[in-house]
Order: sequence, then C-alpha cells, then structure tokens
Amino acid sequence: MKKMLVLLGITVTATILLVFCNTPAAEEHIAAASTVTISPDSMVKRGAYLVSIMGCNDCHSPKKMGPQGPYPDPDRLLSGHPADAPVAKFDTSTSKNWILFNQMLTNYVGPWGISYSANISSDSTGIGNWSEKQFFKAIREGKYLGLDNTRPLLPPMPWQEYRHASDDDLRAIFAFLKSTKPVKNVVPQAMINMH
Repeated sequence: MKKMLVLLGITVTATILLVFCNTPAAEEHIAAASTVTISPDSMVKRGAYLVSIMGCNDCHSPKKMGPQGPYPDPDRLLSGHPADAPVAKFDTSTSKNWILFNQMLTNYVGPWGISYSANISSDSTGIGNWSEKQFFKAIREGKYLGLDNTRPLLPPMPWQEYRHASDDDLRAIFAFLKSTKPVKNVVPQAMINMH
C-alpha cells in the first residue's frame, strides 16, 4: 500500500509539473528568472575589464616610452593612431612578406597596404556618435564604421575572433567605450593595396 501511495504521489507531482511547465505563465516565470538585469555601472565595469583583457589599448592607444618600453599614453587612451604622426619610410618589398608596426603600435604596413588603429574613444571623431547596432556590425561582420557597403576592417584588428563574444559582452564593451574620456583625433584613412 505504501508503494502504491508513493507511486501515486510521484505521478500526481509529475502531472502537475508537466501541466504547469507548458503554460504561458510558467514560460514567463522561467524567462524572468533567467533574465539578469545589469546596472549601467556594472556594464561599464564589465566592459572596462573586457577591454583590458582583450588588449584594446595595445593597438588603439598611442604609446609613450618608459624604462620597461612602450606603455599607453594616459592622455590619449583609445584614441587610435595620432593624426599628426607620419608613416615612417619603409622598403615596400619588405611589406610584401612582413607586417611592420610603428613604435606606438598604432600604424601597420603589410600586403594589404597601410592601416591605422581607429579612435574608439567616446569623442565624435571616435565612436561617440555610433549606435550599438553599428558597433555590433563592426565587430560581428568586420565592417568599417559599422556600416553596410564599407570596406572591411583591416589587419591587425582581430574582429574574426572578437565576433564570437556574447551580445552581453559586446554591450558591456560598448558601454565602457562610450564612457571613456573623449579624445579628439581624426585617424588617417587606410591605404589599401599599395603594391
């Protein structure tokens, strides 16, 4: 008799769960429970962390030289290749087989041509006027300025790897970049296929 009551109890519980789980109210409850609301402050902090570990300053911040070598210039963080920094002379035959970097690590020469790190500070000359949709398009599809019908992002920007970031991580990165100190700097235009 005890086994019969236990079996009946399990059957009733399973039936109730199956019926409840297939109702719209249950689906809303489950969806609400799985949605995490992140405060804007937390988003910016998460974005700062991601920008740090993804090495964005390595290419997008001009450098100063210190005792241990180059370090990001704190006054020009994430402002891209300085507009007034000329491209050093180089042997074009070398650039067919090598990738050359300038001393600030913001200018690159290779088989594709000459590319410059973009200004990704919050200034209007950077991504200050960008929408989140543009940022997603730039990272997910490798589109210059995050716009359709534009050239691809050029090396060494590793968008092919970054495109795998979650939507939440990209939103956090974008929130952080929009919160940065605006640095006015119009980056030179790339020179594609110079050979």
